[in-house]
Amino acid sequence: MTTVIDDLPLDMSPALVFTEAAARKVGSLIESEGNPALMLRVFVQGGGCSGMQYGFEFDEQAQDGDTMVENLGVKLLVDPMSLQYLSGAEIDYREGLEGAQFVIRNPNATTTCGCGSSFSA
Repeated sequence: MTTVIDDLPLDMSPALVFTEAAARKVGSLIESEGNPALMLRVFVQGGGCSGMQYGFEFDEQAQDGDTMVENLGVKLLVDPMSLQYLSGAEIDYREGLEGAQFVIRNPNATTTCGCGSSFSA
């Protein structure tokens, strides 16, 4: 069973926020791949200088237990184990002097590395 985060009561915050900027960028990447069935999978795995690191990959199918968040018709998937670490996080995309990158603002991260690609919880 896949959990879809859609409309929530006003007093509940979403388990995961997928910003419009991130959805637009993922949508353009999917378009350049030429496969409209693709969805962005965000996951957490061991590694990096702080112990845990984020990963991104395209997937054509939701797995049993995945949480799905949709914005602008673009779907983001998170597996149940990763959702434990990403609950309440915001997946965003930003362009600046440092370049363009996806950014995860994670309230569960107790420490992060200097580059922001790994964390501990």
